[in-house]
This record gives sequence, structure tokens and C-alpha cells, in this order.
Amino acid sequence: MQSINKGDSLPMHLLDILQVTKPIFSAPMAGAAGPELVAAVCNAGGYGVIPLWGRPKDQVHRGIDALRALTDRNFAVNLNLSFPYQEQLDACIAEGVHGVSLFWGMEPSAIARAKAGGLKVLASVGNAKEAKTAAKAGADVIVAQGWEAGGHVWGQVSTMALIPSVVDAVDIPVVAAGGIADGRGMAAAMMLGASGVWIGTRLLASSEATIHEVYRDRILLASEADTQWAHDLYDVGWPDAPHRALSNTTSRGWLEAGGSAPGLRPNEDEQIGARPNGDPVVRYQSYTPLPETSGDVEAMSLWSGQGVSLVREMMPAADIVEEIYHDARRLLQRGVSAL
Repeated sequence: MQSINKGDSLPMHLLDILQVTKPIFSAPMAGAAGPELVAAVCNAGGYGVIPLWGRPKDQVHRGIDALRALTDRNFAVNLNLSFPYQEQLDACIAEGVHGVSLFWGMEPSAIARAKAGGLKVLASVGNAKEAKTAAKAGADVIVAQGWEAGGHVWGQVSTMALIPSVVDAVDIPVVAAGGIADGRGMAAAMMLGASGVWIGTRLLASSEATIHEVYRDRILLASEADTQWAHDLYDVGWPDAPHRALSNTTSRGWLEAGGSAPGLRPNEDEQIGARPNGDPVVRYQSYTPLPETSGDVEAMSLWSGQGVSLVREMMPAADIVEEIYHDARRLLQRGVSAL
């Protein structure tokens, strides 16, 4: 099967750039998206994105090797521009990976450097102005992240309004991110002009996602109203980085105290658990609880987008990709035939 299309209006350009058969991306959910999840998306015909930012250069090499041991398909490495990234980018170039996903900032020099190294560049943006800057710098694909997205959220424009604005602003493929968790969301994004979709929260309920069972259970039971956007709630380790997560005892206690600023929040510096290696997890820490995390997992940062109410079943990642793709294709074809 080739690409989804709605008549003759959807170009093949994105699939040609990525050399994949399904325009579905795995969001680079740090902690949750390891080699197994990313490889499963790639092997299902999508485009996997593995988060390797913030790691020593040798760990970046090992992470790439681990992913390549599981798939021979193209993938991208996600780098965070608000942290030191130059060595990690050098490692990606040296390894000859297919692409890099650059987010949390707009640095044309990083795009140019990656392009000079032979990489495809996916640039995450929150508005049309940033999209123009990234395209001018040589980005191959724009990832337009709507405010509905889970985890760290760069912009403040909803997906429905953002996608057509970005599509109209640039002449390169645009991938829609934020609140998309099933075929209906993908079909809607494609009708708005997107060439593909970026899936995060739905893949948290994949069998390959490396998250704690308490976190996964909360995802499976949550409603669309159970997430909360905040500028500086889970800021320990990553300050000044707005984010969306499930409401929990930490966020409710913070709101009951008036949503006070860092330094004035209730129970700051309290250790609420431990990482698998024994390092402490403190309240308000930016941390994805892993399967072996111990302590009060419910009180940790349980990243989630507003599409969480559509996530009701654990499935292999490949099955999630197939279901979203085929449901979207069916809906788009039905919509075109109804005109």
C-alpha cells in the first residue's frame, strides 16, 4: 500500500523524503520511546524518532546501534536545542543516520549543520513564523506541534488552527502533532493540509513503551479533561519549559496552594521515589517513570496529550500504526467519494 490520498491534492513528497510507506511518526517521548518502540514503528512502515538528547556522545552511538539492530528502516534522532547538542549532532552525522528531529528552539545554524552533514532535518515549531525560518534554513520537514500535545509543548496554538497556517506558510511537508490518537485525527490533519502525523500519547499504551504500569493505567483511564498544561510545574531538571501532563496529587496540591512559583510550592525538594539506578526522584521533577521506578509514581510527571481519552487498549506499536493508517485512509476515501 502506498500513501493515503484525498484525490490528487496530497503530494507524495513526504514519503519520498523519508522513504517510508506510512506518514506516521512516533513522537520522541524521552524515557518512554526506546529502541523497541521506535523500531516497531519503523518496521510497520512509519518513521520512528528516538530521543537521544542529553546523553554523552558514546551513549548516542550505542543508542543508534541498538536501534539499527532492530530495524533496517530509516529513522531520526531527536535532539533538544535548549541543552548542549553539538556533540550529539556530530555523532548522528558520523553514524550516517537518516535524519534528526530538532526541537525546543529555533536555531538555523543547527539546521544548516545537520544538512551539511547529509541528514534530513525535521524542525518542530509552534507557529507559522518559526516554520518559515526553519524552511529558509533548509529544513526538509516541519513538525507543527499544537497546544493539545503531551509532554513539553513549545507553542500555544491549537492543532486545528496551527496546521493550516503552517501549511500555507511553507512549501515543504508539514507533519501535524498534538491531540492526534486515531484515524479520525489523522484524517482531519490531512484535510487541513498536513502530509503526516506525529503520534505520542497513543503509543504510550503500546506494549513496547517503557513506562511504569501505574502511568500506563492512568493513561488508559483518563478523559480528555484530565490533562493539565503548566509553564513551570514539573521544572526540576528542565526549567522554563511549558508542558502537559495528567492531573495528579502533585498538580492538585500545587493548584490548591494557588499555583505558586518555583521556590514557593508545597513540598518542594521532597523525595517521592527513586529511579531504577537508585537516584532520587523529587516532587516537581521532569521525569518519565520507568517500569522499575519505585515510590509514589502517581505523583510524578505523567506526560499526556488531550487525545488521551481515545487511548483505551494496550496494543503492539505496529498494530497502532496499522489501525490509525487504515482508519484514516478509509475515512478520507469515504469523504472524497461523498463530495
